[in-house]
Amino acid sequence: MVNNMIVYEATKSEFLKDVFADKLVQHIQDNYETKVGRINESEVRSWDNSMQYMYRVLMDQEIPEDAGVAIEFKIPYTSKRVDMLISGYEKDQRGSVVIVELKQWDKVEKIVGKEAIVKTQFRHGLAETTHPSYQAWSYAALIEDYNENAQKEDLQLYPCAYLHNYIHQKENDPLTDPIYEFYVEKAPVFLKGDAQKLRDFIKRYIHTGDQKKNLYEIEKGRIGPSKSLQDALSKMLKGNREFVMIDDQKVVYETALQLANQALRTKTKEVLVIEGGPGSLSWQLICWLR
Repeated sequence: MVNNMIVYEATKSEFLKDVFADKLVQHIQDNYETKVGRINESEVRSWDNSMQYMYRVLMDQEIPEDAGVAIEFKIPYTSKRVDMLISGYEKDQRGSVVIVELKQWDKVEKIVGKEAIVKTQFRHGLAETTHPSYQAWSYAALIEDYNENAQKEDLQLYPCAYLHNYIHQKENDPLTDPIYEFYVEKAPVFLKGDAQKLRDFIKRYIHTGDQKKNLYEIEKGRIGPSKSLQDALSKMLKGNREFVMIDDQKVVYETALQLANQALRTKTKEVLVIEGGPGSLSWQLICWLR
């Protein structure tokens, strides 16, 4: 069994104290190196930057002091990590977790012809990647589908993305272009100047604190497919595409579809090489393309 893992967890009040005392990033770094391994400096800088913004967002008395805060939750069977989880209870006392995907991006280009794909600047130049709303939504979907405690406790997951460096363009903003509307509705995207809107989003679903209980349930949850996932597998075996793809899987899949459609139009052959051994992305892509 592959275990879930949270690098840093605390109550909201403990999180605020750690940020104020300039101890948070060191705690994250120490825990990461113990639980995962070496870390690059760019990731450390990203934490330092993004957590200052989240400090300001969570500095609100209406967000419970004993709400749970987790940073860097590793998704089982992948190398991907959820940036931040905030846990508590809704007004009806159902357990709820807000998923926040944090981005340093300040520019985005839309990609036409590939579902939920954008282009942005990384360390090595411009590259295609999944839209932040799709990314946050897909992480929530994987937790819902595979975490037995999330299913048993009927935890409600509310994904969103926060691009605190990104200035909204008044006209034709590529990040909120209508082609991404489906996923932005599933996982709202908050931009520079939207701290209050993000606060309101969190307060809508975190009404009372849980002393990290729901974080504990997610971290200790056994990994197993939900009934809905089992139904999806049955449908997939009958020829339907059902599974949620994340990050590079989605990028490669959309590229493969684009090449396939191009080959049909031009009646030429196209080749897409995917690196990876048995059971990796290459095998999964073949299943999704059938």
